Amino acid sequence: MSPSAAPEAIPVILDVDTGVDDALAILFALAHPGINVLGISCVAGNASLERVVENTLRILDVAEAPYIPVAAGARRPLLEPARSAAHVHGESGLGTLQLPPTDRQPETISSIELMHRLIQASPHPVTLVGLAPQTNLALLLRQYPDVVNNIERIVFMGGSTTVGNATAVAEFNVWHDPEAAAIVLDSGVPTFMYGLDVFNQVSIPEYVAGALVQSDSNLAQVVGRLLGNRIALGSGRNAEYTGLIGDAGALCALVDPCALTIEMLPLRVQLAGYGRGQTLVDKRIHPGEDIVHGLATAWEAAEVALDVDVDRYVRLFLNTLGLGSALEQ
Repeated sequence: MSPSAAPEAIPVILDVDTGVDDALAILFALAHPGINVLGISCVAGNASLERVVENTLRILDVAEAPYIPVAAGARRPLLEPARSAAHVHGESGLGTLQLPPTDRQPETISSIELMHRLIQASPHPVTLVGLAPQTNLALLLRQYPDVVNNIERIVFMGGSTTVGNATAVAEFNVWHDPEAAAIVLDSGVPTFMYGLDVFNQVSIPEYVAGALVQSDSNLAQVVGRLLGNRIALGSGRNAEYTGLIGDAGALCALVDPCALTIEMLPLRVQLAGYGRGQTLVDKRIHPGEDIVHGLATAWEAAEVALDVDVDRYVRLFLNTLGLGSALEQ
């Protein structure tokens, strides 16, 4: 159980490709009393599978977490080769942050087997929180279809109703393995999309990150350095501060959905052409020609986050980690 979890906390399994913002999300999940982290599943994405597992174990040390099972899953997408995101997260996956080695060891079973066991053993339906390409989640749902009976819903960071980041229209997590994302949407499990529409908004002020780095607290220093990871936002541009809490926003959505504008909308994943990996979200108010003339194929419906109260999530994130005082400096 997460170190701070309350008895009525939401049972959660995290599926991660631990880079900079996954690390922030793990720290938040472990600190929030409304979340009970049952286990962590790792997949290649922001970094290689081996780096993702190692980063995850080291972040558990930063959180001073009790034993939480961590297991390795897929090394590559279902159909395509793995692609590096080192240009964003660095070769280690954690930017310039260097953490000491850990004595923690991953489980000897695969993350698909670990998730299956944890879901089946849980007395309450489990929420899967996908912060990575959804390869592991797709494999779980295909290999063990019976787990849907004890899954409350799947909350995933991925997709966009507007602009992409991997391509002009596709967000990285979905683009990295679009077939897996399509399988998850088609699983019959309720889904919630926390996409780039809100992901790109929740930013911690740079002065706060600087204050955290200067703190005497190891946790504060790590959070500050993760927030301060700078990336080049375009060809020929210097690396810039963004301060995004990124994936941690999906955990904020889990415990404080009222800070979001959410709509239930038809959603599908584009699997071919330049739009491959794009999440197509139908926001039309009136039926279009495709529906009128019987040309529309079936779409899955999902809850989609469209807007966010940024200040509310900034404060939720920092206060949960006990770092809220940095905002007042």
